[in-house]
Amino acid sequence: MLGLPNRQVVHSIENRHRLASMYRRFRPDVIFLPYPIDAHPDHVAVTRIGEDARFDAKLTRCDTIEGEPCYPKRIIYYFCTHLRMDFRPTFCIDISSTIEKKMQAIAAYHSQFVVNSSPVPEMVKTLCGYYGGRIGTAYAEPFFTHEVFGLSGLDQLV
Repeated sequence: MLGLPNRQVVHSIENRHRLASMYRRFRPDVIFLPYPIDAHPDHVAVTRIGEDARFDAKLTRCDTIEGEPCYPKRIIYYFCTHLRMDFRPTFCIDISSTIEKKMQAIAAYHSQFVVNSSPVPEMVKTLCGYYGGRIGTAYAEPFFTHEVFGLSGLDQLV
C-alpha cells in the first residue's frame, strides 16, 4: 500500500516514483490495476499512479527511483467500480472452483459489507455468474487490457 492513506490517495510524482522503485525491486511481469473508469477517487488515483510508475520504472536517468530499470510486460485491469456500467472485458478467467473463496474474501471486509448488510457481495457473485455464462462456465472474473496479449495455442481457450 506504500502507506497511502485510505480516501486520500493522490496521483503525484513522489507516489509514482515510490511505486516505480517497487516495480524495480520486485520486477513483475504483470501489473493488476483497477479499471480506470471508477467513481472511487482512490481507485482512479491508484490506476494513474500504477500506469505512470510502469513508465517511470524504465527510465535510466532518475535519481529519485531506486534500483535497476525494468518495464513490466503487461497491465491488466480488474473491475471494482462503484458505477452502474456495462463492463466490456477483453477476457474472462474461469473461477468456478474458487468462487466461494472469493466470497469469503469479500466477507472479510466486515465493516464494509457485513455490518451494513451491503448488497455488494451478492452483486459480485451475480456478475461473476453472468461472465461465467458468457464463456460457458459457472463463474468467471472479467478483465480488460489496452494491449494485445497472446496465447501459445488454442488449447488455452475455455
